[in-house]
Amino acid sequence: MSEADQLARRVADVLLAREGTGPAWGLVIEDALEGYARVRMRLRDDMLNGHKTAHGGMIFALADSAFAYACNSRNEATVAQNATIAFLAPARAGDVLVAEAKELSRAGKNGVYQVSVKTAAGRVVAEFTGFSRTVSGAVL
Repeated sequence: MSEADQLARRVADVLLAREGTGPAWGLVIEDALEGYARVRMRLRDDMLNGHKTAHGGMIFALADSAFAYACNSRNEATVAQNATIAFLAPARAGDVLVAEAKELSRAGKNGVYQVSVKTAAGRVVAEFTGFSRTVSGAVL
């Protein structure tokens, strides 16, 4: 593993440890590399909406977390400036959702990331596009 990828993993682990949300949801970082992250979360009953399917906010939050780990991977403090999501299929309690974030491009302080959210079995649940902005400072 390259030094850049080792740094990306350390950054992701520190960000998760600093959060109250990710640990509360049982979020697990499966992989974190430069410009890339993959995280998972098992849906619980308290993460469902009134239709007994995954609340859109939970799906968005999972995708947003993967996006955060990917866009901060170079140890440059980076935040979201805009994000959109398309919900494509429902997910239910007990499903394990996996969000995979990939850097599409970076120009100066701006970045574009695509995050696919799927069930562990590979069924697409949502597609998220995040636009990042690097701010001053480092994560670590």
